[in-house]
Amino acid sequence: MAYVNRTNTESGVNLLALRSHNAALVLDLLRTAGEGGISRLELAERTGLTPQAVSKITARLRADGLAAEAGRRASTGGKPRTVLRLVPEAGHAVGLHLDRDEVTVVLCDLTGAVVAERRVPLDLGAGAEAVVESAAREVEALLTGAGVSVLGVGVALPGPLDHVRGVLHRVTGFPEWDGFPLRDALAGRLGVPVVVDKDTNAAALGIAVVGSGSGRGSGIGTTGDVPSGPLESFAYLHLGTGLGAGLVIGGGVHRGARTGAGEFGHQVIQLDGPPCGCGNRGCVEALCLAAVDRGAVGEAARVLGVGAANLVGLLDIDLVLLGGRTVAAHQEAFVRGVGAVLEERARLEGVDDGAVPVRVAPGGARGVAEGAAQLLLAPLFGRGEG
Repeated sequence: MAYVNRTNTESGVNLLALRSHNAALVLDLLRTAGEGGISRLELAERTGLTPQAVSKITARLRADGLAAEAGRRASTGGKPRTVLRLVPEAGHAVGLHLDRDEVTVVLCDLTGAVVAERRVPLDLGAGAEAVVESAAREVEALLTGAGVSVLGVGVALPGPLDHVRGVLHRVTGFPEWDGFPLRDALAGRLGVPVVVDKDTNAAALGIAVVGSGSGRGSGIGTTGDVPSGPLESFAYLHLGTGLGAGLVIGGGVHRGARTGAGEFGHQVIQLDGPPCGCGNRGCVEALCLAAVDRGAVGEAARVLGVGAANLVGLLDIDLVLLGGRTVAAHQEAFVRGVGAVLEERARLEGVDDGAVPVRVAPGGARGVAEGAAQLLLAPLFGRGEG
């Protein structure tokens, strides 16, 4: 197979070993500076490191092929400053999204840009052995002939699961996965590091790291004023074949003490409601999907809005982002319906600055897979831990 696991080779840079705090600070600034680059003096000013420390770090990054000169910039005095930039092709990560009925796999460079993609049908209920083999084959097919260095594979799928150990719990609708060590099984099959997380957490991480700008699919159907700058506090609500949430608080993904946060779809809002795959009745997920099945998209949006309003009230977040294939099929209806519920709740509570804005999440159909790749990439830049 024509790809390299840089964690196992003696030659080349071990990217996963570069996760020192100071190196991560510098790498993150190189990443966000883009092609225009950034000078060593600016790096020192923005990191608080000494110029000598920055010089040592950037020398190592250049020697390892992670940074390169991007020209020179005029100085207020003395000789022009050398500008450095990140080398995106110096490393890659695979993002694998295992949905209930399809698998999406992407190959991303260090900036998170997708350089290759595959999508094929999948039956998550076909059994662990068959699903792991199918997923592994798709990863191998994507990487064959690519000739790139690979940090590893980030896997995103429905929860609940144990993010730390990479072990699945009773995935809603697929209880047979309970206790399966997906991380170790896939790592053993592919021979590269593997990180596993919920689909909603992965998508939220990708948004938090890359941002909500138009480069990954603009926020369609925005209601309210969207906060500018980095997204520090938001909820990503994913409505596809199921319903879940990814929570970003203080700029980082909130997974909870047992990595089980975000089981948003299974909050009960109707005690005598329809049965849900989780075993309860009247869950937001069951009510939403039932309404969609009847063609009552407006009703589904209002139900989702009630759940979103509860979340906003609990966490006082700044933004609600909507994603998933069901939302993608009815973007305006869901943004309008969820936004209307949040606006009504804000009026009832007398909120002076209006309702929390609602928009469609960036990334489109491959947003979860891109976020899964960030499970490997983000820690290199000091992001995504926790």
